[in-house]
Amino acid sequence: MTENIEQVCNVFYDGITANAHEAKLSFTQDGLKISAASIQKPINWAYADIRTVSDLANHQGASFRVKDGLGRLDILNVDEVEQLQKLALNLKRSDISSMAWKRIGLWGAGAAASVVLIIFVLIPALANQLATMIPVDKEIALGRGSLKQIERIIGFGDDTSLICTGQKGQRALDKMSARFENHFDSPYPLTILVFDNEIPNAFALPGGYIVLFDGMIQASDSPEEVAGVLGHEMGHVRNRDATRLTLRSAGSVGILGMVFGDFAGGAVALIIAEQLIAANYSQAAEANADKFAHKLLADAKLPSTPMAGFFDKLVKEYGDEPNLLSHLASHPDLASRVQTAKNADTIGDKPFNAILSASEWDDLREMCKSTDG
Repeated sequence: MTENIEQVCNVFYDGITANAHEAKLSFTQDGLKISAASIQKPINWAYADIRTVSDLANHQGASFRVKDGLGRLDILNVDEVEQLQKLALNLKRSDISSMAWKRIGLWGAGAAASVVLIIFVLIPALANQLATMIPVDKEIALGRGSLKQIERIIGFGDDTSLICTGQKGQRALDKMSARFENHFDSPYPLTILVFDNEIPNAFALPGGYIVLFDGMIQASDSPEEVAGVLGHEMGHVRNRDATRLTLRSAGSVGILGMVFGDFAGGAVALIIAEQLIAANYSQAAEANADKFAHKLLADAKLPSTPMAGFFDKLVKEYGDEPNLLSHLASHPDLASRVQTAKNADTIGDKPFNAILSASEWDDLREMCKSTDG
């Protein structure tokens, strides 16, 4: 092949200095010769070693490098680019060996396994320990902040409070919780609220906050059904399950933020709040909360069969619809838990002192419709 020296219309970077050299190219039998007035000695690139570089400058033409080299050549003339593409047959070849790819794969698999281990093993274990170490006032503040965030989520960003303020209904709710007062040992006072929302849901927050949805109250046929749900959520409060879930969610979001990109504080709060609404506790946590509720009802001389009836009715009516936003209807192994609640009933057919009178039950059901005293 005869030497063909084209006009100067290229830029060469030697990879050592920051200088850009105006270069002219010679396509020879041995390879590509790069010459420049500012370079003492021409540089020779073997065609087999030339590779394409992604054009970061977005100019016309193309950019190239040499295998294992630091230099870069920007060829601005389209004809020269086409000529080089005909002579250099390894332009798109990867210089990473199969062994290197295997190492990358192993390191990637190891990194993924580490993330899984941290999120599903280490973080839950740490959350369980930290939940018992958080000062009570800090936990109450955490619950208060979560409550405000959840109100905004359920209210679709509206600043209007969802908390029902009917005073007669509040007195009925206070009477219901007072029935359990002597049988409930908590590091902080309970704050039990009703949200004006038709979803049949209830959940516990850190710091002794329990939220019952009006939809759950309306779906109940008796105050004892509501009392069973309340007892279940009190079990979560007693065991600090909501605090554990919050710590676990925060830790998981932090790890994922480092892996996939930073998460803003608002996003973290949003994710944690959504987790608390769904309250996807472990089967063990749910079983413990149920066990606590059964004992609480028995100590208060109330039946647990209505609690079983409520859960059974809920799952028959709504199934496992994911858009329900009701962790009450999506707890694992619900059928066996319904049966366990029935088996735990210590009242049976015997008479018992109702937790609310008929008029108080009406007041509770009207709590979100009235503010009268």
